[in-house]
Amino acid sequence: MTEQILVVGAILLDSRGKPDAGLAPETSNPAQIRVTRGGTARNVAENLARLGANVRLLSAVGNDMMGHRLISQTAISGVDIELVQIIDGENTGAYIAVLEEDGSLSVALDDVRVLRHITPGYLDRHRSLFKEADMVMMDGSLTPEAMATVVRLCEKYEKPLCADPSSGRLAYKLRPFLSKLYLVVPNEGEAAELCEVGYDGPDPEASLDLARCLVGKGVANVVVTLANFGLDYATTSETGYIPANFSKMVDSSGTGDAVTAAIMFGMLNDLPAIEAIRLGAAAASLTLQTAETVVPDLSLDMLYDHLIV
Repeated sequence: MTEQILVVGAILLDSRGKPDAGLAPETSNPAQIRVTRGGTARNVAENLARLGANVRLLSAVGNDMMGHRLISQTAISGVDIELVQIIDGENTGAYIAVLEEDGSLSVALDDVRVLRHITPGYLDRHRSLFKEADMVMMDGSLTPEAMATVVRLCEKYEKPLCADPSSGRLAYKLRPFLSKLYLVVPNEGEAAELCEVGYDGPDPEASLDLARCLVGKGVANVVVTLANFGLDYATTSETGYIPANFSKMVDSSGTGDAVTAAIMFGMLNDLPAIEAIRLGAAAASLTLQTAETVVPDLSLDMLYDHLIV
């Protein structure tokens, strides 16, 4: 694959705790705790690199041990991190998730303040990367001003733009740009936030309506991830549901990022939208079965082995 993909957004240190026997409030719970590399943009970039894509990442970390280690680990996976900013006096971004016993998310905290250094000026200085890219992806950690700059540069150079809201509390920042997006991959709560409607809990039928809503707002391709229940999708020509395909759910972290990356990879390799989305569903199923945010030995062959036919 010779296509160039530009990814803009968060590099974070992920900490996740999964209780051994349920969560009791207001006390310490015996648990399995893992610390690993994360950040929506970083995860998407690593997934793409492991699939064989050429990926550049624009991001920011603190000038601390965590930041240097995350950059090094990301580079080892094949991502071009040359232009990631290392900021003195800042802490590298972090994400802390408390999981339910089955691996689904209970609650999470994130600190992405260092990402304010992805400024419009920083992006404009690297506008040649947008010109050279075949596809661009951004995540919800960016400031509204940075998002507007990404959108402007993609429009200027006529590049398809993909996005992941990253969080239900960050999703609102994407609303002004929905009509500019080629692909958006929210979970159910994030999709409801984008559509400005209430979210009453998991419901594949309601999520399909949310996908249609986002197409109505101008997004060309929408995939709503349903954790361990698969995904709903809508494009300008079709809608549907793809169930999950896994033997045991270990951890839901990173599944949406894997979906985004696999779909982008498929689309850049000229697969029809539905076939690219099926690759995304396979990537989600694989990621659900690992404690890592990115499947360490991910490959295109693995995706095809997990396709639902």
